[in-house]
Amino acid sequence: MLLLAAMVARGEPATNDLFAARARVAFNEAQQDWTAHPTQAGAACRLGRASYDWAEFATNSEQRAKVSQAGITACRRMVTQEPKSAAAHYYLAMDYGELAEAEAPSLAAYKLIWEIEREFKTAAELDERLDYAGPARCLGLLYRDAPGWPISLGSRHKALEFLDRAAALAPDYPENQLNLVESHVRWHQSGEADKAWQKLAALWPVARTNLTGVAWEASWDDWTKRRAAVKADYQKVFRRALEP
Repeated sequence: MLLLAAMVARGEPATNDLFAARARVAFNEAQQDWTAHPTQAGAACRLGRASYDWAEFATNSEQRAKVSQAGITACRRMVTQEPKSAAAHYYLAMDYGELAEAEAPSLAAYKLIWEIEREFKTAAELDERLDYAGPARCLGLLYRDAPGWPISLGSRHKALEFLDRAAALAPDYPENQLNLVESHVRWHQSGEADKAWQKLAALWPVARTNLTGVAWEASWDDWTKRRAAVKADYQKVFRRALEP
């Protein structure tokens, strides 16, 4: 019911075993680093990010909860120690999302959605440009995919507000425009989808040149699959192809 994976994730996790192996190694290294340096903000935030990345590849709810809890513990401590750390709030929200997915459907998972919103909002207030406008991007997805009132906090108006904000803050980041294309197709808004698609098409080759290396391979795998999927969805919904 909560669709929490879509709310905070960068899309469906890649199925490539190589990406999963890399995420597991990064998580283990980050966990060891934080254990050795539990008061360092960098170590806590790296574990928060690594926990989210590795939890995306979890094969069962128990594993997802265990991995996400590691990041939650580190980020909670850092939020207490350094309440103005935007990254700590941001990755705490990300890991809350993974924990909620692991616990869904349940009252505990339902309650976590409000914690997720609060932490993303705090991160946005502290540094809205973090992770290519990540706080606004994630809030937009949260409002888009959560059930609406009175069940939850879903809101198309708020979703568009924050997705647009993310695209304005980081216009050259592919996922920000891709989220808008996907959303407008879902909402059957052809004109808006066309505009977002044209922006995505224009930035795509430039981003391919700028966002390179091993660290970006999983993201490009995800974005490429989603780009192809939204093109197919667009044709089904509007009975015409996206150009180019």
